Amino acid sequence: MVSNSDVKNLVKILIGAAWIDGRIQPEERQYLREIAQAKGLANDPEIKPWLYELVPVKPNQCYEWVKEYLGDRPTLEDCETLIEAISGLIYSDGDVATEEAKLLTTIEEWSKSHETQPAHTPLLKQIQKLYRRWVDVQS
Repeated sequence: MVSNSDVKNLVKILIGAAWIDGRIQPEERQYLREIAQAKGLANDPEIKPWLYELVPVKPNQCYEWVKEYLGDRPTLEDCETLIEAISGLIYSDGDVATEEAKLLTTIEEWSKSHETQPAHTPLLKQIQKLYRRWVDVQS
């Protein structure tokens, strides 16, 4: 079961991912506000300053939130869910910044380093598909 703190942490990670390239695109802004509204966090005192861009999020803060969210032993499912959520944000503006791609790669690497079984193939395929779409858009 997903707790309220997990939902809040996921929204924080999405905000951090939007900031990871140094600025929030208009499409990312709209996407984030829709997600925060849908999750009931649009007026949360902790989320609001980041959501409304009153306070920028540094890349290292985003990575810290990811580590907190995934914990010491992230499951493949946890990593896939996080990658899917971040991918939705990334593709909202039709552009994948290098920093955003690095974030996804880092999450994928963390999932591999904490695995006890070779179940990372579906996750790897998901990331490969994401990169292929990104390369196609860049061409």
